[in-house]
Amino acid sequence: MKIFKIVVVTLIVLTAGGYLFVKMHSVDDIPVEQLTSKWMYKTSSFVDVNGLRVHVSDEGANNSAVPIVLIHGTGASLHTWDGWVSELKNERRVIRFDLPGFGLTGPEPDNNYTIEQYTNYVVGILDSLGVSEAIIAGNSLGGYIAWATAVRYPNRVSKLVLVDASGYPYEAESVPIAFKLSQNKLAKLLLKNFIPKFVIRSSVENVFGNPALVTDYLVDRYYELTLREGNRAAIKERFVQTQPGELRKSLPKLTIPTLILWGAKDKLIPLKLGKRFEKDIPNSSLIIFDELGHVPHEEAPQITVSPVLDFINE
Repeated sequence: MKIFKIVVVTLIVLTAGGYLFVKMHSVDDIPVEQLTSKWMYKTSSFVDVNGLRVHVSDEGANNSAVPIVLIHGTGASLHTWDGWVSELKNERRVIRFDLPGFGLTGPEPDNNYTIEQYTNYVVGILDSLGVSEAIIAGNSLGGYIAWATAVRYPNRVSKLVLVDASGYPYEAESVPIAFKLSQNKLAKLLLKNFIPKFVIRSSVENVFGNPALVTDYLVDRYYELTLREGNRAAIKERFVQTQPGELRKSLPKLTIPTLILWGAKDKLIPLKLGKRFEKDIPNSSLIIFDELGHVPHEEAPQITVSPVLDFINE
C-alpha cells in the first residue's frame, strides 16, 4: 500500500507538471496586423491573388532582363532569401512572396494546398505584376512548386533553380520536431497551441548543416511567423495535400535550363533525390555543397548564390 501511494503521488506530480509545462508553452495565434510592422519590408506589399492577400516583395534592377522569382519552403517565408536578394537585386528584378499558409500571407481561403493550386498562385502573382516570363527558383516545397509550375505553365518559365527540392517520395534521415507535431493527430488534439520556442530552434537547427549558425534572430522570425493567425492549422493540411504525385512523370519533358543545388548534409531530403532530378531533367546540372544542409541558400547565401548568378546570366 505504501508503494502504491508513492506511485500514485508520483503520477499525479508528473501529470500536473506536464500540464503546467504545456500550459506555459501554449501560445495563441497572432493577428497579422501585429506582425506587419516588424516583418514587412519597404519593398513589400499585399497583392490580391485568387481572393487572398499575398505578401509580395518586388525589388531590384529595373531593366529588360527576365526577372527571377524565389519561392520558400515549408515553415519559412520570403525572408529566407534575404542573403540571395542582396546579390541578385543588382542584376535582376527579384520577386519573392509568402506562400499561402505561411508568413504574413496566411491561410488559403478554400483550404486548398494542392501543388496545382500553389502553381496557380505563382502564375497569379506574375499576372498581377505584369510579368510574362520568369526564372523561378525554389527550396524544398518551393522547389516542388517551381518545377511543377514549369510543367504546368511551360511558357511562363525560362529557367529553373531547384534548391534541395521536394516532389519525389523519400525517407528522411531526420524530420524537424515541429513538422512531426503538426502531422500527428493526437499531438494536435492534446497539445493545442503548444509551441515552445525551443521546438522551433531545434527544427531550424535540424535543417542546417552547421546548427551553430542558427541565430536568435532567425529563431524569433520563424517562431513569430509560425504564430501568424491560421498558419498552424494550414501546415497540417499542407502536409496532407501536397504529396508527390503524377506531375513528376513529366520532368523528362522539361527542356529549359535547370540548375540544381543541394546540401550534402541535408537530413530531410537526401542527396540521392538531387541526383535523381539531374537524371530526370534533360538540360540540368547539379552542384553539391558538402558542408551545408537543407536550406543552403539561408545557411551560406554568398557561397550558394554565386553559381546562380552565373547561371541566370548565361
